[in-house]
Amino acid sequence: MARAKQKNTKENKKVGFFIGIIFTIILIAMSAAESKGYDLPWELKKLLGIADECTENLEVHYIDVGQGDCILIRTPDKNMLIDCGETDKSETVLSYLKNKNIKKLDFVVATHPHSDHMGCMGEIISQVDIGEVIMPYLPDEDIPTTRYFEDFLTALDEADIEITEAETGAEINLGEAEAVLLAPEEKCSNLNNYSVGVILNHGRNSFVFTGDAEKKAEKHFIKSGLIDKCTVYKAGHHGSSTSSSEELMAKLRPDYTVIMCGEGNSYNHPEDEAVSRIGKYTDKKNIYRTDLSGTVVVVSDGEGIDVKTER
Repeated sequence: MARAKQKNTKENKKVGFFIGIIFTIILIAMSAAESKGYDLPWELKKLLGIADECTENLEVHYIDVGQGDCILIRTPDKNMLIDCGETDKSETVLSYLKNKNIKKLDFVVATHPHSDHMGCMGEIISQVDIGEVIMPYLPDEDIPTTRYFEDFLTALDEADIEITEAETGAEINLGEAEAVLLAPEEKCSNLNNYSVGVILNHGRNSFVFTGDAEKKAEKHFIKSGLIDKCTVYKAGHHGSSTSSSEELMAKLRPDYTVIMCGEGNSYNHPEDEAVSRIGKYTDKKNIYRTDLSGTVVVVSDGEGIDVKTER
């Protein structure tokens, strides 16, 4: 009996040894696949120790970049960045991504060609692994000739990334969540109205982002039939009176609103008129401003949400 037991113990050790080798090989193979850009399930990323800092829920980070927009959307499987702020905000954004252990942005949406929304986009593209870049269609005469936009195009060329033109109704799979795009009209007299809109759905919760779209573009979004009541609304155009129209607010009726603007900005954003319209539908205590609260992070589990502020 003692010899049989000893023999079984040795065999078990051998089996365990070989299982360990096979498991190690599998981990190395999966890690190599991830490094080459292949997507792995979040559970496997966690096992490999390469998962993002905390991605069990959907997170929407309204990153404080002063007078500009920069929104990071994180799910267990994908990362999306909407805008990035001015040219001098690249270090702010890159440091934020690094602190969250984000090595890849699967989707980047540049809502429209204004520097407070895509000024440092070229630098981000050159420093971070990027999957797809989405922009509105721009007629030749409306394509900027500014330095930041040239840097953006150069970075795309060097990274061998082609621009995807936004189309209304186009769906983006973010794993546990889904984003739906709202494209502008083909020709606009105001660059703000070229803004690409994004509707983010996660279980019972929904988020709406409209860039700097003004009232004319908001009407176009409403006509799409995709605009409905939402959980969180990113106020259009930094809380300008030219956006967040009565018609749009009556459709959205947001439970929460985040206004992205810079402290003491020269545009007087947010303007009282816009805040008043928003206040008809969003309780005052649920209106957040990045100039007052810093970065705002909304976490959704598909049922309820939790709001955290930097200060």
